[in-house]
Amino acid sequence: MIQEFKDFIAKGNVMDMAVGIIIGAAFTAIVTSLVGDLINPIIALFTGGIDFSGWFYVLGEGEFASVEAAQEAGVSVFAIGNFLMAVINFLIVAWVVFLLVKMVNRVKAAAEKPEEVAPEVESGPSELDILIEIRDAMKAQNG
Repeated sequence: MIQEFKDFIAKGNVMDMAVGIIIGAAFTAIVTSLVGDLINPIIALFTGGIDFSGWFYVLGEGEFASVEAAQEAGVSVFAIGNFLMAVINFLIVAWVVFLLVKMVNRVKAAAEKPEEVAPEVESGPSELDILIEIRDAMKAQNG
């Protein structure tokens, strides 16, 4: 059973998956920073700094200034703004990942593309063939 486990782990697919998960975890930090630190501020410029995270409904008694304050008080909160921000961030992250994957696929395709070879052109008879024909034609004329 231990040998079967070793064989399973040693297979390329499992190792590829493990490397993919590790790289994906590291890549997540990069994409999150890209979205949070670069793209969201640009979007905020065009939308006037709209932040939906303040949009919530208290499902109990009391009034609260923020979702966090209501949650600290132990009141149930329907935080639709947090959900909308999560959806917007997901769409932005998905778009960025799509663009990155598209770029990587383009680079891979260019690297794997075989160099174009010029097609062979029929060049006709060689010089030697023409000389042999001339010789044979002269022999036939003289002979």
